[in-house]
Amino acid sequence: MPLKPNILYRPCAGIMLFNKQGQVLVGRRLDSYQNAWQLPQGGIDKGEEPKVAALRELKEEIGTCNAEIIGEIKNWLNYDLPPELLGKLWNGRFRGQTQKWFAMRFMGNNNEINPTAVANPEFSAWKWANINKIEKMAVPFKRIVYQRVVTEFSRFAKVHE
Repeated sequence: MPLKPNILYRPCAGIMLFNKQGQVLVGRRLDSYQNAWQLPQGGIDKGEEPKVAALRELKEEIGTCNAEIIGEIKNWLNYDLPPELLGKLWNGRFRGQTQKWFAMRFMGNNNEINPTAVANPEFSAWKWANINKIEKMAVPFKRIVYQRVVTEFSRFAKVHE
């Protein structure tokens, strides 16, 4: 599907990465003043396909892209930044993000994941979490998107051998 985001929103790929136990990887942002955790996500470069961006972002944020895509949300999901962040992120060009979400199955071992050793770290820590706790772990302005992602991808939260 070609990228046609609203210009007020930054195009982004989001990843819900599942381990073999059906848990989801979350990272604690380095720049957050809250004890908030988030799913890996990041900008889509001009001309880049969302699936390619998702795998690139996974590698850039957690140190590995040893994963396979197992699901995709058909529609783009948007969120708006809260007033205190407007004009501060992304050089003030966007009011929020429009996101294409992918479910992925992690194919590697935990020792491959090291978000503090990547070129530009965004996470200070990571962990596997129960999918039902993801929404409450997120910053409030992302919760509506996370709720939708959890609803769409909950079928993947099972033990996989």
